[in-house]
Amino acid sequence: MNFRSLTRGDGVVIGAAVLLFIASFLDTFDDAGDDAPNAWENGSLLMGMYLIGIIGAACIVLGRATGGQRKIVGLDLIQVGIAFAIASAWSSLGAIFDTDQSFGFFFEALSNSGLGGQRSGGSDSPDAGMGLILGLIGALALAAAAVATNIVPALKAPLAGGGGPKAPQPYGGQPQGGYGYPGAQGAQPGQPGQPYGAQPAAPAQPYGGQPQGGGQTPPPAQAQQAGAPAGDFSPFWFAVPVPRPLYAEDGSPTPIAELAPGTWYLAVEQRGQSLVAQTQDGRRGVLQDTTGIQRG
Repeated sequence: MNFRSLTRGDGVVIGAAVLLFIASFLDTFDDAGDDAPNAWENGSLLMGMYLIGIIGAACIVLGRATGGQRKIVGLDLIQVGIAFAIASAWSSLGAIFDTDQSFGFFFEALSNSGLGGQRSGGSDSPDAGMGLILGLIGALALAAAAVATNIVPALKAPLAGGGGPKAPQPYGGQPQGGYGYPGAQGAQPGQPGQPYGAQPAAPAQPYGGQPQGGGQTPPPAQAQQAGAPAGDFSPFWFAVPVPRPLYAEDGSPTPIAELAPGTWYLAVEQRGQSLVAQTQDGRRGVLQDTTGIQRG
């Protein structure tokens, strides 16, 4: 799992889940005296509002960390998590608008046992306590973040980053000329740091794109189009815009590695619209999704 792929929206989801967990231990009502119950004393409220939201948040985080490879009964983990988050928010609205049904049996039991149970001011319904109020806030924040992460650009930014997506940097943060950096100085053809037979790199262009703003015409390796014949292929460096799985060359459906943004990888072969890429530790695999990749 790659937790570096978590977004700011996922950070909000995690925070909302923690708030839900804390709220489940707080008093559900304000007017029940010292015997005020919490969510753990009502199974339907606990499962339908608090735990389903926490489970939904866990599904979203795990789904993002695994690159969408894990599924439940054929459904993507992130989709299941979003559905659970919305269900939690819906249940929280019902619980706070109808508190009498949420714990009506509790006050009835107190009244029948002669231990009290009189509601303050003789109101028909008990007042919502901090547990329900914080639970409502946490559930609504969870549902909003789960849905908005796929829509709002600011929430799509990496959780550990600062200020949005950045241009790819050398692998491991090494100075220019380190492994996988296409503009390394003094690199010879066939050595790490420069594509085989390539000239000093022009500014990075999108995969298959044209030079921008009067830049020098890229060498043949950079001008290679996605649909060009395999016989004309020349190795080149590239970076991915988002984490993408790398599959085994034998066609196995299980990824052998995950390509991360900010790292340059070497494309050594082209197979139709897919690329055979080599990672920094020497592993080779097939990158099936080449949309939006940046060439060095």
